[in-house]
Formats: sequence, C-alpha cells, structure tokens
Amino acid sequence: MSNREFLVRFLSTISPSGFEEEAAQVWVEEAKKFAERTWRDLHGNAFAVVNEKGSPRVMLAGHMDEIGLMVAHVTDQGYIYVRAIGGWDPQILPGQRVWIRTKQGRVLGVVGRKPIHLLEDEERKKAVRVEDIWIDIGAKNKEEALKKAAIGDPVVLAWDPAFLNEDLLVARGIDDRIGAYVVLEALRIVRDLNPKAAVFSVATVQEELGLRGARTSAFGLDPKVGIAVDVCHATDHPGTEGDKKKLGEIKVGGGPVIARGANINPKLFELLVKVAEEEKIPYQIEPAPAATGTDANAIQITRAGVATALISIPNRYMHSPCELVSFTDLQNAAKLIAYAVARITDETDLIP
Repeated sequence: MSNREFLVRFLSTISPSGFEEEAAQVWVEEAKKFAERTWRDLHGNAFAVVNEKGSPRVMLAGHMDEIGLMVAHVTDQGYIYVRAIGGWDPQILPGQRVWIRTKQGRVLGVVGRKPIHLLEDEERKKAVRVEDIWIDIGAKNKEEALKKAAIGDPVVLAWDPAFLNEDLLVARGIDDRIGAYVVLEALRIVRDLNPKAAVFSVATVQEELGLRGARTSAFGLDPKVGIAVDVCHATDHPGTEGDKKKLGEIKVGGGPVIARGANINPKLFELLVKVAEEEKIPYQIEPAPAATGTDANAIQITRAGVATALISIPNRYMHSPCELVSFTDLQNAAKLIAYAVARITDETDLIP
C-alpha cells in the first residue's frame, strides 16, 4: 500500500519538461528510505543506487517530465496565452481547468475559447491550435494577472490521479512518471536479491524535448547496461485495430512489453524473456525496427555504446489528462527488471 501511496503522490506533482523539481523531490524522498545514496545533478536528473561498489554498472531510467504549457503573454485584460511544452493534441485543451505552478503556489485557471454558438461555419471546421486558446484566472487586468503568474511559469491540466478499479490507474503524466516509479521499485526489489552489479536508478529530465536528461545522466554514470522504462501504445481499445499491423497486439494488463530491434541489445533481450518465463511473469513483445523515441535510444549511443533494453507499460490515451495503465503491469515490470539485473555479472556475455 505504501508503494501505491507513493505512486499517487508522485503523479500528483507538476513537472513539465524543464520544471521537474517537485517530482524529483518526491522521488528522492522515497529513494532515501532504502537506497545507499541519492543525489541530483546539474541537469536535474535524480539518482539512487544500491551496491555502488559492485560491477558492472547498470542504469535503470524512467523520465519524470510530462507535457505541459508555459505562460507566454498576458493581455491588458488579464488573459494568459501559452506555448506548448512537448507534443500536444490541442483539441484536448478547450474547456479544461489548469494549474499554473508559481512561486506562490498553484493558481487555478480555466482554458477559454470562443463558444461554439459564436463560431462561423469556417471556424468550426478548423482544428484548434494552442495559440487559439487562452487561460482565464479571474484577473481584472494585466497587472493583477502578473501578480499571480509570471512569464515562463509552467502549466498543466488540473487532474489528479485516480483508480477506476483495484487495478486500472488513470492520470496525467503517466508518460512517464510511471517509468520513474518502476525503476525505483525495481531498485527496491533488487536490493534484497544481493546483486553483483552496481545498480543505479535514474529519474531523468526533459525526455519530451529530445531525450536530454538520459544523455547527460548516462554520460555521467558510464554504465555497461542500460534499461529504460517508458510507456507504449496499447492497441486494445476502439480505433486501434489498424495500428496492430505495425505496433503489434498490446493489451493493458497483459504484462510489461519487451522491445526487440536495433535499439535493443539482443543478449539482454534474451535474458529478459528468459527471466520472464522462468519467474512466470507475463510479458508482451513490441517490434522496434529502428531507434525508439525513448531514453533507451540516448543511453544506447552514449560514449562507446551501452547494452540497452526497453521495457514499456501498455498505456491507453497517451498525451492526454486521462492516460490509463494497469498497476499490475507496473509491479510485473519492476519484478522483471530486478530479477534480470540480479543475474548480470562481469561474466555476462552481452556482445551480439
């Protein structure tokens, strides 16, 4: 239960790319309960380690940043215009409530748009753009608005995490605070398995802007093995029938997804599958014929190269405020990673 409570607290933070401090603080506080050492670097990446003097060095990474918005302009009337942080579907934004993270705390606002009654026929046919909407915080004018929110303040949609039932979790920012959660849980498990390797879990920053935190943290740690945890598209809901042809059949609750392809070390892939089968952990396989858009890509090509794997959590409704995953999938992903890492020694052959 404590792990679930930590997850809810972690998902409740506001941490768009470049503004991950709040999430990092919660993650590090939890890591301090069992890790040998925790720290943060100049980029904002958060680290926890067990068996630091061990060998080889293994890096587990999940990014803790989420997509968001940024205060860009305030009109004389006190309305706030924003720019996107990360990849948005702007059709989601109209009618939403938002939180602006300011020095004074959270400021509640609403996303405004011209009502459908007043839209001309041509306007109704056009897709919403981020620059078409504004945020109303109830300010009377520009001066009052700027007392509450500053240019550059981050904004997220005002949704807290919730469980639809005992297993299904819905929240914003599941992509990919859920990955940062899994790598910390894997570290908690592997500590009790007496690993030979030095195991580092990292909550990385700025993945949504180009895998930036994974590059700097992997360069600093110089691992031999790197396992990234992210989300992938579930293809078990309406509208995804055609996507199965390229993504495969991926089900929420069907187990963690092990990627296979150019971004993945084949020996490490085989080890993960072997562990899953021997430990009776359900798993799914995702085809990844090229570089993935995840931290695994940045980790793999750090320095002289890293033996890399990617574990994904099936996710419905990605980059929306109601992303949906299975808590059981999270637990199985952490267990799979921990038991695989516990088998890695200096003698483990990872040369393809």
